[in-house]
Order: sequence, then structure tokens, then C-alpha cells
Amino acid sequence: MKKPIISGIQQIGIGVSDVYEGWKWYRRNFGMDIPMFDEAAEAALMLPYTGGEPRSRHAILALNKQGGGGMEIWQYTSRTPVGPAFVPQLGDLGIYIAKVKSRNVSKTFQFLKQKNADLISDIVIDPAGQEHFYVKDPFDNIFDVVPSDNWFTSSNFSTGGMYGCTIGVSNIDESLKLYRDVLGYNEVVYDETNNFADYKELPSGEGKFRRILLRHSADQRKGAFSKMLGKSEIELVQSVDRNVDKIFRDRLWGDLGYIHLCFDVNGMSALKELCSSKGFPFTVDSCPDDTPSFDMGDAAGHFTYIEDPDGTLIEFVETHKIPLMKKFNWFLDLRKRNPEKPLPNWMLKTLALNRVKD
Repeated sequence: MKKPIISGIQQIGIGVSDVYEGWKWYRRNFGMDIPMFDEAAEAALMLPYTGGEPRSRHAILALNKQGGGGMEIWQYTSRTPVGPAFVPQLGDLGIYIAKVKSRNVSKTFQFLKQKNADLISDIVIDPAGQEHFYVKDPFDNIFDVVPSDNWFTSSNFSTGGMYGCTIGVSNIDESLKLYRDVLGYNEVVYDETNNFADYKELPSGEGKFRRILLRHSADQRKGAFSKMLGKSEIELVQSVDRNVDKIFRDRLWGDLGYIHLCFDVNGMSALKELCSSKGFPFTVDSCPDDTPSFDMGDAAGHFTYIEDPDGTLIEFVETHKIPLMKKFNWFLDLRKRNPEKPLPNWMLKTLALNRVKD
């Protein structure tokens, strides 16, 4: 079987109540100021997750000049987005925290403190001995600012893009069949069961958990955007001493919170075969039977979804067209390139010419 290419985390979907207010906060606090697309449209293909009806939405895919994954900032426009009926607790099922990469955790902490951000912890130490801290956005989404030595370029911000996420699962060993065996997170940084001091400021964080931090080996990521997306990590958290709930119980994809984790891929047919063989069939496919690209405004491609063992949504996007310099009408067709070869740095850096500055 031909192996698909998974280049890295393309973006984490974030459902908000005001897409432009959300993007402004992420620009000013995390440097997410490059719009790959800014589009109002109907989400007609996500019917299994939108109550069986097409729903109108407005989405902005924002990147950071320094690299890392993006944010797909997402707002329903045909209905009022719904928050959870309860306060999600650490260990509840789904994407609970998004990780933001930092050159200097202390510097980022002081910067966000000066910006009056909602810092919900001091700087704490994880089981690997690394400094990190937690901060909330205005929509109650929790971010974990973590150190990284992997950067595409530099800017005035000490933070880069999305570095991964913390996902609540019911059984870590079952979840590894996806996150390790399909998505390629094959290196275990730690795997411990305990009460953790760095969790104590989180809701139910004083409880007992099994947590495993996964990364991928250095040669694992290839493809057009692999240099810019860079390394990433996934932390799986399983509650040991309490019953958990599903974060998106009785709600729709696109409602408030972290709606999906998205990977940039090449070789969708091979990926479909791999996922099915591991028990994770595609539940949504924008281009069945090799139909043409799905239009996403300024970009185009092929997207699909699977569910992890607890129903958390994982998206795959095979990018076909991207805008390099929109004002000069310069678009790049990726279908004509060697799928393993990274785009040259100078070409990726032209994306920064589209930055929105406050």
C-alpha cells in the first residue's frame, strides 16, 4: 500500500461567537496575522455533524509568520453558536486545550500579563521538566504556552503558531491506534499516572490522570508545507478517578470551542485505505470518487474527516491551490509538484506579505 504523507498540523478549528473579534485577539496576543482565507459560505458537506442541515458560517484560516499550525476561526452565521451546558473539565472527551509554541515561555507570560490576558496559571513545570502556562481567550478556550526550538522564521512575537493539543480520551491505549499508528506520533516523551502539580489550576485538575505526551520523529514529516508547519505534539489525558463527559455532547460541529484537529496531507486515497484498515473510516469526504477540488474561496483542495475512538473530529486537508500574493493574483497549484518536496523558504515567506497589522 502506498504511504500517505502527513506534513503536520495544518490548523486547529476554533468555534467562536464573533469571528473578527476572535481573530483580532489571536493576532494581538499570539501573532496569528496571516489570512490564508477569509470566507463566508455554506457548510453543506458536514451534515453528519450539523444536525443533518447545511449551515452558513464565516471562517478565517490564520497563520503565524514564524511557523506552526494555523487557526481556523469559525463562526456560525445561520444560527447562534452554542456553548457546552456544563463547564468542561480536564479529562472530558475531546480537544480540551490547544498548545501554542513559544521561544521564551517567561517572556510570553510577561507579554500576555501586560496585555491583561486571562492567565489561569503561573509558569508551571510538566513531567518532562519543561516550563509552560495556561491562558484563556475571551471565549473561554484554554491555551497551553509551551517551549519549542523549531522555528520557520522570526518576528516581533515570542509565540509561533499551533504546536498541538491536549485531548481527553477514555482509553489511552485505544487512542494510540490513531494518534501513534496513523498520525505518526511515535515518540513517547512521558507516560505517567499521578496527581500532577501543573494541572491544579485547571477545572478538576487536582484529580488523578494518566497522561502521555507524544511527538513524531525528526524524519516523519515531509511535503510542501512541512518546513512551515514544523514539529508538533499531542497530549492524551485519561481521568482515573471520575466519570467524564463529552465536551461536544448535544452540540454541533462549529459550536463554541475546539471543533477539530486538522492535518495537512498528500495522498488522500492512500490515507483513506490506511484509516479504514485501522478502524477509522472517512465520515465526510469533500471529493468522493476523485471529483475536482473543493473551492474554499482563495484556496482549494480536498478535505475529509474521521473520528477518534471517543468521537473527536480529525480533519485531513490535501491542499491544491493557495494564494501566495493575493494583490498580484499569484496562486500556486500544488498538484504539479513532487509531493514529498518542501516548498522553498522564499516562496513560503511570501505569505507574510498578506499579513494584517493592527
